[in-house]
Amino acid sequence: MYIHVIKSKIHRVKVTGADLNYIGSITIDEALMEAAQIVAGEKIQVVNNSNGERLETYVIPGPRNSGEITLNGAAARRVSIGDILILITYAMMTPEEARTFSPAIVFPDEATNLLR
Repeated sequence: MYIHVIKSKIHRVKVTGADLNYIGSITIDEALMEAAQIVAGEKIQVVNNSNGERLETYVIPGPRNSGEITLNGAAARRVSIGDILILITYAMMTPEEARTFSPAIVFPDEATNLLR
């Protein structure tokens, strides 16, 4: 049996952009992706603390150390610039693996989205 377990989390980042005309996804500063061990194309849950919305999409890397957090495509309608998000990825593993697994949790600077 496999269970879904939190793999990584970027806690409380601010939306810097919303691009309705892009084909989809969320653009995340590459430094944040690396710190949270998130890979390009990975499925991610976006939790909007500002309005209660939740959605799933996939990740594309943004410029390193830019602080960029941009929702693209239809997801752009679910955020406003300045909203505070929590970004979560999950992995499937056995309960035995899950008991010893440590997720990558990142707490960037809330004002700039940059690593502290």
